[in-house]
Amino acid sequence: MTRSVVIVGAGHNGLICAAYLAKSGYEVTVLEARDRVGGGASTVSFADGYSVSGLAHILHSLSSKVCRELNLAGSGLEAGPPVDTISLDRQGQHLTLGANTVTGDGVSQKDVEAYRDFKKEFRTYAAALDPLMMNKPPRLKDMDSQDKFTLAKIGWKLRFGLGAKSMREFLRVGGINIYDVLNEIFDNETLKGAIALDAVLGHHMGPRTPNTVLTYLHRVRGENQGLQTLPPGGMGQVTQAISDAAHGFGASIRPGEKVKRILVNDGKASGVELFSGEQLHADIVVSNADAKTTFLDLVGTGELDAMFAHRVNKTRTRGTVAKVYIALRELPQFRDLSPAQLGQRLLVVPDMRYLEHAFNHAKYGEFSQAPVLEITIPSIADPSLAPAGHHVMSVSASYAPYELKDGWEQQRTVFMDNVIALIGEYAPGFEQLVVDKEILTPVDIETEYGLTGGHWHQGEMTIDQSFMMRPVHGSAQYDTPVEGLFLCGATAHPGGNVTGIPGHNAAQRILKIQGEPG
Repeated sequence: MTRSVVIVGAGHNGLICAAYLAKSGYEVTVLEARDRVGGGASTVSFADGYSVSGLAHILHSLSSKVCRELNLAGSGLEAGPPVDTISLDRQGQHLTLGANTVTGDGVSQKDVEAYRDFKKEFRTYAAALDPLMMNKPPRLKDMDSQDKFTLAKIGWKLRFGLGAKSMREFLRVGGINIYDVLNEIFDNETLKGAIALDAVLGHHMGPRTPNTVLTYLHRVRGENQGLQTLPPGGMGQVTQAISDAAHGFGASIRPGEKVKRILVNDGKASGVELFSGEQLHADIVVSNADAKTTFLDLVGTGELDAMFAHRVNKTRTRGTVAKVYIALRELPQFRDLSPAQLGQRLLVVPDMRYLEHAFNHAKYGEFSQAPVLEITIPSIADPSLAPAGHHVMSVSASYAPYELKDGWEQQRTVFMDNVIALIGEYAPGFEQLVVDKEILTPVDIETEYGLTGGHWHQGEMTIDQSFMMRPVHGSAQYDTPVEGLFLCGATAHPGGNVTGIPGHNAAQRILKIQGEPG
């Protein structure tokens, strides 16, 4: 007998979950409020003839296992050419960070060798956590056989995969901040700033914040899946390939269909109601939305234990990154950067002190006067994203807190102009090249993409909101207190970035509990 599933949200995790369940024989319907699939990993048009990736603009951590099992290459997935990271310097002494190498006039041979060893060591740490990442997080009490097996594999990987010396070092640094770790290893301030940014980007954190080694390991784990790239056609090409794979397995995907509520009868999910009034009944409901949206808005606190609802409400979901899209009449000229180098990932983060000071503003409800920038110009590799001879620039700008003291309505243009002016300090005459521009503050991101607080990762990925505590105790293994309701988005383990792992793990959990239909 065919069993039916409704999935709320066609972000990449929702689509991956749909593909696995449809492949296993479930009748799957995916409902998406926006007019296109992909969520934050989609391609959007922000001016006439100019297109750019929505939120995520660099592919760097999509699970190779997911790509292989769903044959995403056969559905049209193109990763695009790999890109390095270039940390910009006002005097032109830029640093280029590759997977294992760092080059630049101001970097010493000591730091070059230390960088190679550091990346190798941290990729080994990330690999040791793979059994935890690709499975449901084990409970620490009332463990089932899979929980015990997962813990055993992690223990084996840590002890014998790392070796005694590396394991002790992993245990020493695992719970501390990235600031202290990098100061122990490197001398070059620009190098430390670039690495530290990867630990905090998308989070309400600075480099001195505890647990930033953990968030850095999430980033490094992506490097074990493949090099960072700029996909042709933007991130929308990636999620369209996933959508096509899910459709090929039999899933029905319905964009422009916003879910009003999840139907619950006698403590069991029985379907959803759309804003159009239509009701879709299903044996299983899976939510790709964040925990607050799922439980507090779609299910409603009346169907939940009061303590559980309180825990969900207290999860930290304060976004701190704004997206700025810029249409350019021609390619800007950055000091001592070739056009090929402009096609890489560019950073404005001179050192860790600059990064920490930028974060300090967000603590008090202010945007950073000297923001931290992650910049891509995807039209260099893919001219179809802009009119002939023109270009598009995508900027992730930190820190721009969701709860701005003076409100975003009056301050959005000020912050966007600050970002453009800062880029102009590295690329003289940049302001004169701007044809059009748009900013999405965290408030806009919440509205546009349905992310509570505008948080990219659907919640902080600190130790108290990770693993068997993500999103909260009582809903950390993809199933929830509502029978037949499951989570599959970044709000669930192991969290954010375009990995596809939450969608994969949720599907495996559903198949384990519900069994294959038929």
